[in-house]
Amino acid sequence: MSSLFRRKSADVATPDPAEEVTNSPARPKSYTPSKKELGQVTPKRQSNARRVTAEAPANRREAMKQMRERQRVERAEAAEGMRAGDERFLLARDRGPERALIRNYIDARRTVGTWFFGGALIVLIGSTVQNKQIQLASNLLWALLALAVIVDSVLIARTVKKLVKERFPKSDQRIGALQFYGVMRGLTFRRMRVPKPQVDLGQKV
Repeated sequence: MSSLFRRKSADVATPDPAEEVTNSPARPKSYTPSKKELGQVTPKRQSNARRVTAEAPANRREAMKQMRERQRVERAEAAEGMRAGDERFLLARDRGPERALIRNYIDARRTVGTWFFGGALIVLIGSTVQNKQIQLASNLLWALLALAVIVDSVLIARTVKKLVKERFPKSDQRIGALQFYGVMRGLTFRRMRVPKPQVDLGQKV
């Protein structure tokens, strides 16, 4: 008798969810059974992005501290972007493809202006020495430096005009302003130039 009951219990099959859906009331042909009806569990979505909520300042002093910290970070970012030549952080005088071309042209060559201030310092020291020959040599050096700077500036101005006309024939920038921009950059020490040079000395522009 026990084996008979076992056989009957084994013959009882577990109902199939698909069969339950089939045996359910008639549905339209376009009806699609849901995962719940089929016995499937829909996994919950897990968001990988974690929202970071900034803590609200407890008082006015804390708010001012946070504001100063944000301003410090923004100033540092702007200064670094300006040195790197990022157009977003450049001053109005440095913006535009024409001025970028002029910077590259000046930075790729040696200019007399970079030696002018060093020579001026030597002239200043020599003029204080109570020796007529040294004073005469200092004055002569000063005259030569001034003449060399003038000649170099004229060459820079001419080349700047030529480059802008060739590369940007439809530019609306004033040539005189661009020439002055190039001359002033040529008078600045290479390491002190902002934005910093993006080309090497002797590199073709």
